[in-house]
Amino acid sequence: MWRVMTSSRVRASRDEHAARLLLWLLLAMLAILVLWPIAAMLGQALHGGLAVLGQTLAQPGLRRAAVGSLWAATLTTALVVPLAYGYAAALTRVALPGRAAFRLLALLPLLAPSLLPGISLVYLFGNQGLLKHWFAEGGLYGLSGIVLGEAFYTFPHALMILLTTLAVGDARLYEAARTLGAGPLRRFATLTLPASRHGLLSAAMVVFTLTLTDFGVAKVVGGQYPVLALEAYKQVVGQQNFARGAAIGLLLLLPAVLSFVLDRLLQRRQHAQVSARAQPLQLLAGVWPRALALLYCLTVGGALLVLLGVAIAAAFIQLWPYNMSLTWQHFDFDLVDGGGWLAFANSLKMAIYTALAGVALTFIGAWASCKLRVAGVAGLGLHALAMLPMATPGLVLGLGYVFVFNQPGNPLSALYGTLTLLVLCSVAHFYTTAHLTARTALAQLDADFEPVAASLKVPLWLTLWRVTLPACLPALLEIARYFFVSAMTTVSAVVFLYTPDTVLAAIAVLNMDDAGDTAAAAAMATLIVAASALACLLFALLSHASLRRSQRWRRPS
Repeated sequence: MWRVMTSSRVRASRDEHAARLLLWLLLAMLAILVLWPIAAMLGQALHGGLAVLGQTLAQPGLRRAAVGSLWAATLTTALVVPLAYGYAAALTRVALPGRAAFRLLALLPLLAPSLLPGISLVYLFGNQGLLKHWFAEGGLYGLSGIVLGEAFYTFPHALMILLTTLAVGDARLYEAARTLGAGPLRRFATLTLPASRHGLLSAAMVVFTLTLTDFGVAKVVGGQYPVLALEAYKQVVGQQNFARGAAIGLLLLLPAVLSFVLDRLLQRRQHAQVSARAQPLQLLAGVWPRALALLYCLTVGGALLVLLGVAIAAAFIQLWPYNMSLTWQHFDFDLVDGGGWLAFANSLKMAIYTALAGVALTFIGAWASCKLRVAGVAGLGLHALAMLPMATPGLVLGLGYVFVFNQPGNPLSALYGTLTLLVLCSVAHFYTTAHLTARTALAQLDADFEPVAASLKVPLWLTLWRVTLPACLPALLEIARYFFVSAMTTVSAVVFLYTPDTVLAAIAVLNMDDAGDTAAAAAMATLIVAASALACLLFALLSHASLRRSQRWRRPS
């Protein structure tokens, strides 16, 4: 008996040591993919000392771009957050017919690159747009166009946060307020609004940061309006001025880090809004609340659908708006520059590889950092590094990759310009959300699985394969879907890293629009939306099948 117990302990010890070694390898990989590029970007920005950096940042052009970016981000936040709050309230607090359809409609912009709303705005309100009389001559190209385009791009991000915020509430508080004579506005001001304060601030910071760091919309409809993200793109790609690009990257990094720190502080101060005795809220079922909510969702959702639909429709129209006959010629990408079908094939490959590599790295990392008894410092370090991409704009991360992987003395410089580096950069860029999703799924499992399995002489890896992995399968499919769609639509993180052989579909949209081939750019954006939608449908079917076959324990008896 003693020999059997000793053998079991030795096997468990070997498994744990192997898992800890794997954890350290993942930590080293994450340090190379995230920490090193950010440090290299900061080092490049500070390369001449603080005095040189101060002189660079004090240049009039950069000051105008910084002010322009702040104005655009502030106005977009002021527009998007109230719209998303009202939409989320209609979906969560009113017995709205077709709630699932309205929710899906509001999340459709996630399937499109950020350049698509800019293209749609040109077709609607540009100099040759159908509704060009809504703006003065050239009035779209500037701050107004940027705000409208960024509103489309950031709306679903704010909505997802606010849907979670407004999904819970204690019906007893509202009933007590009614008993005390509080009207609808008073109940909203004293109960609903204070309870959703953290969600509102989080949504505002997300919208502000996304707008500040995105250059796709500004590239299409910004005109001569200066913004920092577009200035960084021009400095690095157009003028090869890496020092100034790094200085702008530092400016873009500061608001994102500040937003991340404020969000963490707010989470610590956030108190539970729902106790164990809370009663679920009853949805408003009156005629007027339902009618107003339906009208509001139709208006906002319809505007989103129009912006998405116009770009898709323009891809099939001969010559907008003079010849509205249907054609397939804009999908003949061999007639235009930008990458064509090679770019689309590269994006599909990169998205598939990113989904596979991202799922493997995030799940193993999350499992090793929160399930291993011997995780220790490595587990804490990996979790801390996993949070870093959330506070790092894609443009800054991509710029850091240039400074790291484009150095001849770096043994990893052979990766520069390859599809492999684009995959690694995409995994690093979107790592935080996937890591948190995996940890949430693992936290739902009983912590005694591994110790009990070890006491039964079951190897650690067999427990991971036969128990932990199947139990977390729905979350893994969601992570894979997130990586695939994000890799298909991303522009900022990879715009500095591609070559003519590894050009991507979203980059091709940028290049074709820059060359004046707007219809071909709309056609490529349509392909991106179609591929992302098809992937979401496929993952939904796989998730449904997994719930039926391997997740029966989740269903009530």
